[in-house]
Amino acid sequence: MLLSVFFILSSCNDSDKVAKEIAAIPMDLKISRFDREFAAAGEKGLPALRKAYPYLFPAPDSVWIAKMQDSLQIELFQEVGNAFRSFEDEQEGLVQLFKHIKYYFPQYKVPKILTVTNDVDYNNRIILTDSLLFISLDNYLGSEHKYYGGFQRYIAQSLDRNYLLSDVASAFAKQVVPRPRDRTYLARMVYFGKELYLKDKLMPKASDGKKIGYSQEEIDWAIANEEPMWRNFIENEYLYSTDNKLNQRFLEPAPFSKFGLELDNESPGRLGRYVGWQIVRAFMENNDVSMMQLMPMPADEIFKKSNYKPRN
Repeated sequence: MLLSVFFILSSCNDSDKVAKEIAAIPMDLKISRFDREFAAAGEKGLPALRKAYPYLFPAPDSVWIAKMQDSLQIELFQEVGNAFRSFEDEQEGLVQLFKHIKYYFPQYKVPKILTVTNDVDYNNRIILTDSLLFISLDNYLGSEHKYYGGFQRYIAQSLDRNYLLSDVASAFAKQVVPRPRDRTYLARMVYFGKELYLKDKLMPKASDGKKIGYSQEEIDWAIANEEPMWRNFIENEYLYSTDNKLNQRFLEPAPFSKFGLELDNESPGRLGRYVGWQIVRAFMENNDVSMMQLMPMPADEIFKKSNYKPRN
């Protein structure tokens, strides 16, 4: 009993130390509300915009003038402007996110951030390059917004400002988590598990649902059904299978996961990612490994050393 209390206290002290070190990291985050500047510029203001943001204007002026005068674009700018009159909460969240990134990846150069619109192209809502981060705000107007009425429910659900920081963290994770070398289902699960574990460290105050993009009901379902999900994977010998259909069934965005059982319609999509997350969490709890060491480790080694056991 005394030993367990010691470990708990030691863990708390370590967490407090890390939190203080992260808080002390200087962060001069540059955020430009380009969406607002473009909407307000008009034809006369276009040369100044082009000079300030030359990398955003590859097309001739006529293209941008037409966009400024297009009634649908004008409405889009108004909707975004109404939803994001203030960006203060998001700015503070981004400051904290990039402080955490600098703590775990000290060599990382923080990009300049621009808020833009992209005609609700939700597959490209966040674009992160070496020096620039583009956040397309028209993809974060809330799941019930009229622009998303024609989208499937599982897609519309993610188009909410509550998931903006998580999406930025995902974009960063894709830069530091190596793609799996082999094609096994286990390798793919652990790849996404690393991304989600990274979010555990970069977004320590966020809920698990926010990190993976689940509603509270969906995360509750995943927790309650972790053991039968895992049993299904083992009994069907999925772990070392290279069948690409498993990606579609359990890893790629979808309205539900496809076990081929009656419970499928009740389940959230991407449950393979959730299980991969629990495997990586178990590995990190049972092994003294840094974040930098974790990233390139093979999935099979992580799985074998994780001693993963699903919750009943």
